[in-house]
Amino acid sequence: MKPKIYLAGGFKGGWHDDVVKKLGDSFQIFNPQQHNLDEAEKYTYWDLYHVKKCDILFCYMSKDNPSGYGLALEIGYARALNKLIVLVDDRSKDDEQFKRYFSICQASSNVILETLDEAIDYVRTFKI
Repeated sequence: MKPKIYLAGGFKGGWHDDVVKKLGDSFQIFNPQQHNLDEAEKYTYWDLYHVKKCDILFCYMSKDNPSGYGLALEIGYARALNKLIVLVDDRSKDDEQFKRYFSICQASSNVILETLDEAIDYVRTFKI
């Protein structure tokens, strides 16, 4: 059985497609971009259901993510479930105020890497 990864983070920038392309053959990937749900109650349940099912929470806080609230919820839930949390945080590098508030998410993550490619390479080490 393939390890399961949930892709947590904003929907802009095409990063989901890049991760799926590079990891998809070796992992089962839960990609929230594909659920096509518009109602908060429905997509929140979908997201948290799949966070619970995953082995690895792959988190990307991009510079253009307007808030990071959804990502923070997913990190907190995954932490409570003792999931492996891999985080790439591009926003805190250039935004000191955001960094101060997002530090709780960093502290809750198991591994923090500088780039998406580093995170992809790290996650590859878990393939069966």
